[in-house]
Amino acid sequence: MYQLAQVNIARMLAPLDDPLMAYFVAKLDEINALSEHSPGFVWRFQTEAGNATDMRPYEDERIIFNMSVWSSLEVYTDFVYKTMHREIMQMRRQWFERFEGAYTAVWWVPAGHIPGVEEAKERLEHLRTYGESAFAFTPKKPFPPADAPTQTIKPILEECPA
Repeated sequence: MYQLAQVNIARMLAPLDDPLMAYFVAKLDEINALSEHSPGFVWRFQTEAGNATDMRPYEDERIIFNMSVWSSLEVYTDFVYKTMHREIMQMRRQWFERFEGAYTAVWWVPAGHIPGVEEAKERLEHLRTYGESAFAFTPKKPFPPADAPTQTIKPILEECPA
């Protein structure tokens, strides 16, 4: 049995304590609680602060990092595109720069596996360098788990306006 891991990064326009970031910061606890109470939620990366915003796994101090695990691609995309999370994504240009290349990656993990930061960075970098594959992909072009029987996985075609 497999679960879906996801990582996403964003480069902030200003430090978290800057007034420009105030609304984003104010919504963090609410969005995190929403994810934790969503069907199919398994786990999310967080530090002692209760979120992941103080984690800086990249040299660029303005890049924030988020990672979670879900029971399926469908429940993950339902959370991303069909909850209040979508509203926050639609507002992201107020707080974050546009990235060149991939800024989010998903991949299958054995049920119960909690991915580490380096694993997530490797998956995202692989996607950025080589494109979508079973190793790392996006919800728009999903792949089944490597040893799963051939099955049709519905791609997520919905876009969030920039």
